Amino acid sequence: MNFKIIVLAAGKGSRMKSNIPKALTPVGGKPIIQHLHESIIDSGVDPKPIIVIGHERKQICDSFGGTCEYVIQEEQLGTAHAVKMAKDASDSSHAVIVLNGDHPFVSSMTLRRLSELHERSGGVLTMMTTTVPSFTGFYAAYLHWGRILRDTHGHIVGVREFKDAMDSEREIREVNPAFYCFDSKWLWENIEQVKNINSKEEYYLTDLIELAVAQGNEIVSMSVAPEESVGINTPEELSIAENLLKERIEK
Repeated sequence: MNFKIIVLAAGKGSRMKSNIPKALTPVGGKPIIQHLHESIIDSGVDPKPIIVIGHERKQICDSFGGTCEYVIQEEQLGTAHAVKMAKDASDSSHAVIVLNGDHPFVSSMTLRRLSELHERSGGVLTMMTTTVPSFTGFYAAYLHWGRILRDTHGHIVGVREFKDAMDSEREIREVNPAFYCFDSKWLWENIEQVKNINSKEEYYLTDLIELAVAQGNEIVSMSVAPEESVGINTPEELSIAENLLKERIEK
């Protein structure tokens, strides 16, 4: 199966309170997105991922020396909109993996597991989830992540963004790290159906989960450790990532 990986890195990262693009924020001496890019290349899943860029695009392009393919998201209208920008560049693939450029620690092995699970399942959508013991201490970084919604049989039926979630949904400890693998044909046929009816008026990629369920598809999932799914959106989360990396080196 031919996989194409799309990395979303067009956000301005205003919460980082920095003059450099969020994707280029250094962790352990190298940019966030470089950690992710190295895992992608080491995985062997896709030798030339597509990076969706917007803010300070020249800096991000230059940092990779032309080793990746780039597409431009002029307006940041949400994750589904960002993925749509990469359609022409990935249209020949059988499956599309979508990752966020601010998640530096997902491993090459995990990416291979995701691609292999998707190929075995033959479904339209395979995704990773992360379960945390609480939302305190280190795990406070996951508090504002989307919650995984499951039915009484344990099947995934949707993801509720934190800002849109009810109090009872916010108690759910299985959260969404936003690592997905889509059947390409299904993705491009259905992404136009995503609407921006939510508190931020953005086009959420997570809406495709509920759409797939509504069509009668089962969502296949796999678990990824919290330490691999760390995202960096604030200086506090950057500090957490630095500490995790230090612990890895010391081991």
